[in-house]
Amino acid sequence: MHSQEPAKPLVDAQMCGSFFLCSLFMSSTVPFRKSFSKPHDLVSLLISRGLSIQNPVKAERYIERIGYYRLSAYMYPFLNQPKTQHHFKKGASFAKVLMLYRFDKKFRLLLFNEIEKIEIAVRTAIVDAATSIIGDPFWMTNMENYVSQNRFDKTMLLIDNELRHTREDFIIHFRETYSDSYPPAWILSEILPFGVITNIYSNIKNKKIKKRISQSFGLQIDPFESWLTIIGVTRNSCCHHSRVWNKKYSIMATLPNRITRPWITLPTDRLRIYFTVCIIKYFLDIISPENDMHAKLRWLFIEFPEVDLKALGFPIGWEMEPLWK
Repeated sequence: MHSQEPAKPLVDAQMCGSFFLCSLFMSSTVPFRKSFSKPHDLVSLLISRGLSIQNPVKAERYIERIGYYRLSAYMYPFLNQPKTQHHFKKGASFAKVLMLYRFDKKFRLLLFNEIEKIEIAVRTAIVDAATSIIGDPFWMTNMENYVSQNRFDKTMLLIDNELRHTREDFIIHFRETYSDSYPPAWILSEILPFGVITNIYSNIKNKKIKKRISQSFGLQIDPFESWLTIIGVTRNSCCHHSRVWNKKYSIMATLPNRITRPWITLPTDRLRIYFTVCIIKYFLDIISPENDMHAKLRWLFIEFPEVDLKALGFPIGWEMEPLWK
């Protein structure tokens, strides 16, 4: 089943500064007038639009527990053109919508499980390399080690917030035992979100530190930072149960100037999830050379044969790429 993304607004809310300020510049916008609809009414609406629903009562329960808006993303590829008329294609069914929903859930869980390994390895590499070269266990909370004061201040706000709210035994033990304002880097890093860790890396002043860390993963500094950002965005999508199937990301990954490890050669859309999957596999091959990510993907695709891999950005022949062989 081929699928397309809904058209995106002409003005990006982030570019405007705020959602409400942005709306002032969009002269074609209109007030939101839609009212809340009960699951029974929504099922009737879907049937009237041509979606086959064998068990309306059961469909109502799914909508009640999952939410119509969340499910609507998985209905989109089953709509006839023009999509704005909301008429379903012949053969479209609620069962197929649920199939895509379940695939996306299992796909997210698979990716999150692999990203966890990368997060731990990168966190350790950053802490060990910086602590070794700087020679200060408390380098992470010292502005002298960073380029931007503004970014450092924002990081410290996040660090302070994590320390205020954590209930980790090792942090409580540190407070009760030592007089230092902050724990050393190897303790502090254990309570910091991955996004904070990557921000710390990108703001490090000493290029020797950044280079040693990026080279330990076979990359130059810029693509290493870029790929960490992509992984972080995907991690957040998985954590917040956001859709990754058929999603087009807004961040374009930086390509390495040279790469010595097995990589991909086929033309690939860097905004599709397949490219992110390749980044994850690349890191895993370094961290855990005997990883079984390829096998996990194959079994997932076998379990859901109706899923169109093109919607994920997978090119024909992807399994024969050096990375996947």
